[in-house]
Amino acid sequence: QVQLVESGGGLVQPGGSLRLSCVASRTRFSFISMGWYRQAPGKERELVATITQGENTYYADSVKGRFSISRDSAKNTVLLQMNSLKIEDTAVYYCNSKTSAGLYWGQGTQVTVSS
Repeated sequence: QVQLVESGGGLVQPGGSLRLSCVASRTRFSFISMGWYRQAPGKERELVATITQGENTYYADSVKGRFSISRDSAKNTVLLQMNSLKIEDTAVYYCNSKTSAGLYWGQGTQVTVSS
């Protein structure tokens, strides 16, 4: 089992910034990737960004150039820096971890972008 604890969500005005953090419990299983997904009301959960063990990153087109994902392997932490936030970024953001034992999810953290 891998436990994921997210933090950093909140209310921000359009154009503002937030940084999400996800701390994963240590596991004996091999790390493959970690990432962030989001789900807005009435919509399906969608991939936002991922980072692999080799530090390869992927971003959804809607966040490219605005969001940045990074990983601190020593702290088992993945960060999502979100800049130039838009109203349409409002959603619950979920941390995700893929290991050789399977896929794990955090409880989610609310991000609300509103004036």
